[in-house]
Order: sequence, then C-alpha cells, then structure tokens
Amino acid sequence: MKNFDSPSSAPLEILLVEDNSRDAEMAMRALKKNNLTNRLVWVKDGAEAIDYIFGRPDTPGAFFSARPKLVLLDLKLPKVDGLEVLARLKRDPRTRNIPVVVLTSSREETDIVRSYQAGVNSYIVKPVNFEKFTEAVNLLGLYWLLLNRPPGKPLPGPVAD
Repeated sequence: MKNFDSPSSAPLEILLVEDNSRDAEMAMRALKKNNLTNRLVWVKDGAEAIDYIFGRPDTPGAFFSARPKLVLLDLKLPKVDGLEVLARLKRDPRTRNIPVVVLTSSREETDIVRSYQAGVNSYIVKPVNFEKFTEAVNLLGLYWLLLNRPPGKPLPGPVAD
C-alpha cells in the first residue's frame, strides 16, 4: 500500500485498486495533474483493498479503518478479484454508498453486466493513450469528487425552496 499526498487542501481521498504499476502510475499522474486529490492510496490487489477499508482480520478493533470518497477499481486482480471487492463494499451498509468506478481493460459483456449487478456506479474501459486516459480520469474525479452529492453530505450555499 502506498500513500501519496499532494499540496491540495481539499480533504478528498481516493482508493486506487490496481495491480498494473504502469496503469496505476498513469492514474496517479492524471489525478495529481488535475489537483483532484489531497490523499491517494494505491493498493495492488483485492485483499489489500478489503484490508484497507475494513481492517485486517488479525487486528482486533481495526474494522472499518478507512473510508475513501471514491474507489477506482480494476477487475482483474490477484488474491481477490475486483468483482468480489465490489460485492463486499456494496453489501456492507457502512460502505455501500461509496462510489465505485470500475476502471479496467475488460470489454467483456459479462464483466460489465456482473459489475452493474453488484452495484458499480460506473464502468470505464481504460484507454491506452495517456492523453485520453488523463482526460477520462479527470472527468471521473470532477464528477465523483466535486459534483456528485452522496447521502448525508449537506449542499453548499443557501437552501432553495
């Protein structure tokens, strides 16, 4: 697990679950370039993602150790695959409202259908071109971190009738 801090003052957190270091580096560069994250945590497999969010089973009292604002999740992961990570997040009432975006190279219809059945918020096929990848990650970050309003978060400004 790697933590990456940027000078931004926004208290945003993204959990990047990606086993391919080249794809992870591209995603991290794109997010930092667009100043969308104050704290980014990168884990390399599904087991690490589950441990990061829910705590390690061998650590009493550490359950639910972190709650990211957004999860960028690859599907083809070692140890625990992305669909199981997604299912676990969406089953638990404490994490089911965290937006999860599948960011994967899989174009298989069965993966798309299974992801939506498990509760994914969005399914994005990774572009191989860095500029397109940067643009896609920028749009994801802008929408899910800055524009989307999750439950329990007050709207800024005066209340309209």
